[in-house]
Amino acid sequence: MTVVRADVTEAPLDASEYERLVAHPGAGAVVCFTGVVRDHDHGRQVRELEYEGHPTAGEVLQTIAAEIAADPAVYAVAVGHRVGTLAIGDNALVAAVSCAHRGEAFEACRRLVEEVKKRLPIWKRQVFADGTEEWVNCP
Repeated sequence: MTVVRADVTEAPLDASEYERLVAHPGAGAVVCFTGVVRDHDHGRQVRELEYEGHPTAGEVLQTIAAEIAADPAVYAVAVGHRVGTLAIGDNALVAAVSCAHRGEAFEACRRLVEEVKKRLPIWKRQVFADGTEEWVNCP
């Protein structure tokens, strides 16, 4: 029903803020997903990540959020993705959804995250502890 926030930003993402943003008096469930920068990938130690977004990334994220919000079971959607250099433990993606029931909320949040991972034009550069790096095309 409502997209409260859909941002591609360099600012840190606070999951509790996104949960508060989707609060609704009719919601019996708020589901929040937080994608966090981990210290390894495929057996290699990761030192940091850098996300680079296409200029249309914000518009694409808004479109994805609106599609999820169009589900009549969804009360509100808030989603943010970081760009720039992130450290281990930083939040890279936060997605929150409110619905009347938990099953609907879990499913809507899962769809939101999967669509972001599939369609958002953001690329990830992983810097490994051994000094090597690799770029990963996220969409």
